[in-house]
Amino acid sequence: MKIVVLSGAGMSAESGIKTFRDHDGLWENHRIEDVATPQAWHKNPELVTQFYNQRRVQLADVLPNEGHYALKELEQKHEVVVITQNVDDLHERAGSSNIIHLHGELTKMRNNFNEVFHVGYKPVNYGEKCPKGLILRPHIVWFGEEVPLINKAAEITRTADLLIVIGTSLEVYPAAGLVNEVNKSTEIVLINPQKTNISTPYKNKFVQILGTSAKNLPSFVKNLI
Repeated sequence: MKIVVLSGAGMSAESGIKTFRDHDGLWENHRIEDVATPQAWHKNPELVTQFYNQRRVQLADVLPNEGHYALKELEQKHEVVVITQNVDDLHERAGSSNIIHLHGELTKMRNNFNEVFHVGYKPVNYGEKCPKGLILRPHIVWFGEEVPLINKAAEITRTADLLIVIGTSLEVYPAAGLVNEVNKSTEIVLINPQKTNISTPYKNKFVQILGTSAKNLPSFVKNLI
């Protein structure tokens, strides 16, 4: 069975990673407009660089949760593709092997030619350059930027026999629109603490599990393997 997973911020939050919705629109005491937009980068690149340095250091101190490990177990019996809105590497560290990061990756930087460089969890000073002499910026898709991998994600979603949506209220687009890409026979399972209303073109079979990925995903996966 081909299983596509769409994971959101709620899944990472269970490992202790803060989300930008935690503090009334503030992201670790910063306005989104000041640290997560192209305009912010042009206005104050030092602040933006410092902000992502702090998040990178924080990432080194957290661990995957049981939900992440459950997805790895799912690969024992099924073909699994994880499409994540999260920029952390918790899916990788749990052992999932096929991951698409829609919004970029915190452990990487890139230049203006979209050449990507792995930096791990270490801080990067603003002004550091790649081997070509170009200044590096966080490898993050900021608000207001196009999502380069959304078309690839949509193509993969169309091939799913089962779509599992985890830890997202499906409010952030274009990622939320992936539920509309499933085919007629695809079953959709949503695991989230809050009830979420969705509609698909074919009125697909839809199951809502009210709960968190760390607590509810392992038992769900056991039933599939």
